[in-house]
Amino acid sequence: MRIVVVGGVAGGMSCAARARRLDESAQIIVLERGEQVSFANCGLPYHVGGEIDEADRLLLQTPESLRAALDLDVRTRHEVTGLDAAAKTIEVRTPSGKTTLSYDALVLAPGARAVRPPISGLDSPRVRTLRTVPDAVALRSQVDAGAGRAVVLGAGFIGLEAAEALALRGLKVTVVELAGHVLPPLEAELAHLVTDELRRLGIEVRAGIAASSVEHGVRQDTVTLADGSRIAADLIVLSAGVRPDTEIFEAAGVACVNGALVVDEHGRTSLPGVWAVGDATAATDPVTGVVRPVPLAGPANRAGRLVADAIVRPESARPIPQPLGTAIVRVGALTAALTGANRAALDAAGIDYRTLHLHPNQHAGYFPGASQLHLMLHVGAADGRLLGAQAVGADGVDKRIDVLASALRGGLSVADLIDLDLAYAPPYGQAKDAVNLAGMVGANVLDGTLRLWYAGDLDRIEDQVLLLDVRSRAECATGQLPGSLNIPHTELRDRLDEVRGAAQGRPVRVLCASGVRSAIAHRVLTQAGFDSASLSGGMLTLRAVLGDRADEVLVLPEPAHA
Repeated sequence: MRIVVVGGVAGGMSCAARARRLDESAQIIVLERGEQVSFANCGLPYHVGGEIDEADRLLLQTPESLRAALDLDVRTRHEVTGLDAAAKTIEVRTPSGKTTLSYDALVLAPGARAVRPPISGLDSPRVRTLRTVPDAVALRSQVDAGAGRAVVLGAGFIGLEAAEALALRGLKVTVVELAGHVLPPLEAELAHLVTDELRRLGIEVRAGIAASSVEHGVRQDTVTLADGSRIAADLIVLSAGVRPDTEIFEAAGVACVNGALVVDEHGRTSLPGVWAVGDATAATDPVTGVVRPVPLAGPANRAGRLVADAIVRPESARPIPQPLGTAIVRVGALTAALTGANRAALDAAGIDYRTLHLHPNQHAGYFPGASQLHLMLHVGAADGRLLGAQAVGADGVDKRIDVLASALRGGLSVADLIDLDLAYAPPYGQAKDAVNLAGMVGANVLDGTLRLWYAGDLDRIEDQVLLLDVRSRAECATGQLPGSLNIPHTELRDRLDEVRGAAQGRPVRVLCASGVRSAIAHRVLTQAGFDSASLSGGMLTLRAVLGDRADEVLVLPEPAHA
């Protein structure tokens, strides 16, 4: 059998390597149009920033090492230019000219290419993408040559990694993002925390605005934004997203959706004898059912292995799991991570859900170094099924999102999280881990023990309810909602008549710092006959939702009269 793999790196190389381990007799040819067939593309920003010093450390394998270890015929600088599925041949442009290559099984792993938005001037030599090792080497060379100002167009995962790397090298960096906040897949209240961290690093954030042009200059370029503002730049990183690189194969008859190759559960395309894997393929979201590409290394690696199984031993091949899109990024001292669906995806799919906000410590509060995790979960409104989770924090984010991704894959409900038996010692967690606590909050919401209200509802309800702040007086002195009544939760039982008089029959909406004390107060009020609800995530979430408006909206309490 001759297996031809088009494209290396994650999906293509994992498929080729697995196929060899399963079949010593197969002829396996890997065609890669670039110079490197196996490199750590996720490590590229860290080479730019100097944390990975030598570019050679990003090269995982070479054609020679793959020939020696796995007897793979790896051909770099070989670009596929055509496919004839009926004849089972592909056209290939090589350094020596064009040639035709036949196959018994063809695996398409062409990956994705950088999106180039309609911005004039992107042909400037100062504009770079960050997709390959030569891209990273070129960017680092510009930095080493004395670049002092950088503009990053796009604040997704790669864009923020690039911005952080350049800031670490001492450049003055501006990040421009068309969406309303950085890391668009992240919920706005968590993204605000990331924005604050970017600012702490000295990075200017311009969100909710487009770049309109790049004006070429002799010493510097100038990026002009839609509002007319101009930003000088010694280098510009274009990180506006990626799209599947599939035109050749779509023209040859491979079924596509929005440019992504359509595959079945074993990676087969619409053409016989042709499989596909990686960033160029369409995958079904297991939560919403939406078909979309998931350009992440983990799913590509795992799918490549399973496609090889489907080709070499189809009788026992497992189906490719639908990827959840679990992702993580470091930004300065913070980590942000997510898995499953966010609000926008759930709303678009018409799924009814409830959102939970928690701010627990990542390990025991009495152990040195305790810090807060900012955790969000979306759960089915009726059945409590886990739909998505996100977290931001200085420590412990990766552990919680990985646990929640596993729970999501296993189809657990939020109440099932209560029973997860997670490792505990004071340096690592709490006896009630953040994940367990999320389960407890979710179970209380679903059975009616806890009723929530949300910071996003504030403008709509503030004139119709009594806002009851149950924080301490010292906490309220840092800012509270206008017109709110402050009664510390420890005094509430003795002051219910005061609440009743202030409410005058209106619902009571309770808040505290993080949602713990307001939940206690809610139970007191509910059992005393009040229409009560507790603010999800408390003042921490409220401030994040208000963002830069927080200091304008919140007021200082009036001083007590003698």
